[in-house]
Amino acid sequence: MNRRIFMIGAAGIAAGFAGGALPMPLFAAEGGTMRKRKIPASGEEIPVIGLGSSITFDVGGGAGEREPIREVLRRFFAAGGRVIDSSPMYGRSEEVIGDLVAPMGVDAFLATKVWTRGKKDGEEQMAQSMRRLHTEKLDLMQVHNLVDWKTQLATMRAWRDEGKIRYLGITHHALGEFDEMEKILRAEKLDFVQLPYSVEVRKAEERLLPAAADTNTAVLIMRPFEKGGMFRKVKGKPIPAWAAEQGFEHWSQLFLAFILANPHVTCAIPATSKPHHLSENVKAGIGPELDAAGCKKLLAEL
Repeated sequence: MNRRIFMIGAAGIAAGFAGGALPMPLFAAEGGTMRKRKIPASGEEIPVIGLGSSITFDVGGGAGEREPIREVLRRFFAAGGRVIDSSPMYGRSEEVIGDLVAPMGVDAFLATKVWTRGKKDGEEQMAQSMRRLHTEKLDLMQVHNLVDWKTQLATMRAWRDEGKIRYLGITHHALGEFDEMEKILRAEKLDFVQLPYSVEVRKAEERLLPAAADTNTAVLIMRPFEKGGMFRKVKGKPIPAWAAEQGFEHWSQLFLAFILANPHVTCAIPATSKPHHLSENVKAGIGPELDAAGCKKLLAEL
């Protein structure tokens, strides 16, 4: 449990949130409580829809730039979301998350990465991330794109032993690095792996997702919409009638439901700076689920 846990409706709300108080009750605004899955290393449960921040949260300090991000975060927590992922590579993302989340008084699960070489530089970058995120203990630290992973993993293990971080993991966006990621998963004891997976790009199903299951490693999914490419494929098309009959409302909901239909996935982290997109995304964790037959139908639609 991190220091952001407060009783909603008590001090955090009473103190007044500059952008408007969180709704009461907290989980009512987006139509239900989000489903959760366990982190194998601990048994702790986290919500199945998280929030990425690459590009989308790299904004300045002006109210006009930050207000949409504040509303995205407000809706995210109102839906029961907790996992927010960042990186020093994402410009001002860490700073924006820290500045906006801290006053909300919510139980955020903060994940970021180390993206540099050398022990000293790695330690300095991780310490800087903690300052920017306004926390003294990170929930998850990951080696970004496997950069100097042996050095950084050793430091992360030491910091976990000291209580500075709770979980550790690795990430890479490139499919060509999947073999190396699998080797690391099977050789090292990791808590998390973050990888790309979508309706369109399913290479992770071949070996990496099974390897995560074999090694009891939690899985975060990046690029669930292939940087918007999935929406360009269905532009102008309504969602299929069979999906609408099951209660699906948006393509984003369907795309995320496909990812969550894989039992090896722990949490998908779509990124957005648009509040209405956030509201659509979280419905994948609250609304109907796709079974195997539904996944086949969706693949046939594309």
